Amino acid sequence: LSGLSKHPELQHLLFLIFCLIYSITIIGNLLIFMVTVHPSLHMPMYFFLRVLSILDVSTASIVVPKMLVNFLSEDRSISYVGCATQLYCVILLASTECYILAAMAYDRYTAICNPLRYAIIMNSRVCLFLVLLSCCSGNVVSVVQTAWVFTLPFCGPRKINYFFCDIPPLIMLSCTDTSLYEKQIITAAVLVIFTPFCLILVSYACIISNILKISSAEGRHKTFSTCSSHLTVVTLYYASGTLIYLRPKSSNSQDIKKVLALIYTTIIPTLNPLIYSLRNKEVKGVLTKIIADLRKIKTTSA
Repeated sequence: LSGLSKHPELQHLLFLIFCLIYSITIIGNLLIFMVTVHPSLHMPMYFFLRVLSILDVSTASIVVPKMLVNFLSEDRSISYVGCATQLYCVILLASTECYILAAMAYDRYTAICNPLRYAIIMNSRVCLFLVLLSCCSGNVVSVVQTAWVFTLPFCGPRKINYFFCDIPPLIMLSCTDTSLYEKQIITAAVLVIFTPFCLILVSYACIISNILKISSAEGRHKTFSTCSSHLTVVTLYYASGTLIYLRPKSSNSQDIKKVLALIYTTIIPTLNPLIYSLRNKEVKGVLTKIIADLRKIKTTSA
């Protein structure tokens, strides 16, 4: 693995930066998970948010630790099995997150456009079914993609110009015609990225139409603010995935693809807790209450 930068003088600085980012990712997502378990937040929206936190921590943990080791080590090798395992896990988690984001959009659509039947439609069984369906679909995509990549003959250089094992840099090492495989990747990208994104667009078209019918400006702002966090994450996640996988062997610089890959494997897992906590009054309220309770316990014990 060539890593992020070829400049030796930057390795220690990059190590410190991404060590800090990884720490924030772990702490932030664990905090979100713990806060949303609170009895007052037992709603489908926060159930999906807990699942999203698990996916984000897992994605970062698959990619970042190996990247941190490579910043400080001259031996950046990864085993054949290790590379296949890393690719499988990244595709599984990324695909599942794409579907979970679509499920979260459906949840917001139901809450805003059909509030009287929301509790019936989005019951615990439906939520669990959507999560399991997302995981199973992601697993199928991951198994097929990983198996197909590692059936390609690799008889050229063994240097992967990337910071983890991913589809675009791996197929560039193959010494056979990969045009058929590239078409298959595009098909998978349409199923994993484009289809859920279209469902999200339809959901938000209905949501916006419903919001515009609200007479008061304050009501419109309050309703839309519950969706703005999700829209921010969706835009970043799907945009970076689209630019990487819809043109897997494009003429775009590998350095650009590294930056795009950093967005969905490292940056978004760090931003999610900040986006969903800082823009959500209910999460901030519960967090404030938990901190106040901890202070009371500390004062009492003292």
